[in-house]
Amino acid sequence: MSNTRNPVDKSYRKMVRGMERFAREQARLAPGASLRFRLLPRLPSVRLDDVALHIVGDTLSLPVALAPDHSFTLERNDAALREDAALIANRKTSSLTWRADVRSPGVPDGMRRLGDLRLECLVGMEAGLVSNNARLFAWLSDWLASGERVCTAADGNYLFFSERPLFSVTLQAGARRAVLPFRQQYAGGTQDAATLPYCDCQVLLDRSYYAPLWDASWPDDTLLSFEYMDDPAPPAASAAPGAQPGDTRAQLRASLGPATEISFDSGMEVWLYPPATSKRTRQAQPQALLLFGADGHLLKSRQLPAAASSAQ
Repeated sequence: MSNTRNPVDKSYRKMVRGMERFAREQARLAPGASLRFRLLPRLPSVRLDDVALHIVGDTLSLPVALAPDHSFTLERNDAALREDAALIANRKTSSLTWRADVRSPGVPDGMRRLGDLRLECLVGMEAGLVSNNARLFAWLSDWLASGERVCTAADGNYLFFSERPLFSVTLQAGARRAVLPFRQQYAGGTQDAATLPYCDCQVLLDRSYYAPLWDASWPDDTLLSFEYMDDPAPPAASAAPGAQPGDTRAQLRASLGPATEISFDSGMEVWLYPPATSKRTRQAQPQALLLFGADGHLLKSRQLPAAASSAQ
């Protein structure tokens, strides 16, 4: 094992409880699904290819094999449970975050199934995977004790991460389709330089989204599809009026006025028009999302649902 100071660690007992929760809920939410756990970076300097992971107790140290996508499974070990072992990575505490990864067979490549995400949330909460700093996010402390509350309430705030930087998420159940509103992307669009270091979306902000886990009108077989920042622009009918690819930030600020602006480590930016309203008023109004490249030119835009609406 590495002698890294303040290494990342998770309770082995809690991880096993997460596995047990998966076994209890699998038939209801995701029949036939498999469970893995996955490591994700929290700092831009973190490289995952040489991470070493061990189960460490008083008398044992068991290596855990990591797949190329930095995911892994755990075996139940009675000695590790008795010794209240920890799952330890050779990285500092603030450098990694963890998620459950539930996958049902038959889901098309590049899409996610809502029942799988619902089960990921329950397993993740049971296993203690959320890496937010509860001292700063006081609202989270009451939720941490109950996966049901986090995973079944509209303001549960359990973050998921897409495979690549994200521009838009669409839900589909039969003939019903809806685009996620802005407040369900980029950690709600509320992070700033002061709070971002305490969020486990720190370097994954452009890949983060909330799924409507709580909304029973979307069945478990609902599929989520993703439009990524590097995908081609959507059809002209879906684009924001008054914004053309190639326009500069200065041009659009002059013509459209102020926006809610979010910058990413890549140099990309997204702008929301009209600016996001407060959670207290939540006034419904049409919105448009604009994506700028690192050179400051507009790459594409998309009209979004009204600010107060959920994906309905």
